[in-house]
Amino acid sequence: MRSHRLRQRAAKGIRIGEIWFEPPAALPDLLVKYIFTNEALSVQVHPSDAQTIAKGIGRQGKEECWLIIAAEPGAKLGIGFDSDLDEAAMRAAALDGSIEHLLTWHAVTPGDFFYIPANTVHAIGAGVGLIEVQQNSDITYRLYDYGRPRELHLDDGVAVSKGERYALDRWHKTVAPHGSQQLVDGPLFLLDQVAGAPSPEVAARYPAALLVIPREGVVEVGCEAIAPGGCAIAASLADVRFADNGVCLLARGCNEVELLHT
Repeated sequence: MRSHRLRQRAAKGIRIGEIWFEPPAALPDLLVKYIFTNEALSVQVHPSDAQTIAKGIGRQGKEECWLIIAAEPGAKLGIGFDSDLDEAAMRAAALDGSIEHLLTWHAVTPGDFFYIPANTVHAIGAGVGLIEVQQNSDITYRLYDYGRPRELHLDDGVAVSKGERYALDRWHKTVAPHGSQQLVDGPLFLLDQVAGAPSPEVAARYPAALLVIPREGVVEVGCEAIAPGGCAIAASLADVRFADNGVCLLARGCNEVELLHT
């Protein structure tokens, strides 16, 4: 019998514990990760699809979103800047390390949700646990890494970065632990939290293959039980049995459904 559970890969170190799930062929555009930090991660930025296409490397942009599932006291995310920066100022700040202090640091607690558009400079602070759903791209430009001996990408990174404030009112939500809520409504992917079985309105947004990410309780996909910390692909919602008291995330790329109508 074909397994519905996605294959995990894990990266563990002093700074970060990370589990990610190999994108299945039926949903190649999305990548799901669980990230847990012991130290602050690098200040970085991702290009847009339009920028990578213009560069001649195809559609490899990255937009992503974070749902905070754990946070130590004082945990923060750096997203956007306190005031506008031009390219020269951003480059100088990345070189001397002051970029860390120019970022806007947002205190976080479980249930905070942030969408990170391409070109947004960002960093994950220490003591954060989150679920990340992103475009399946490995292009990351590091601007600053706290003196750690990893390659930086200043030319490419500064060229695609927006040195501006993060539109918190637009991109941040508070997610109730047991409620149903639409988190992302395109244009690149959809993400919903559902408590129990999805409503007809939610079901209509997922007419084909989808990812199922349990948050509370066990979800059955086909003949497999998927617990929190896991991720599975379902051919359709008909293959998923939701627990009445369970909570899970549903996700799909927009391109998959668009292909059904071409």
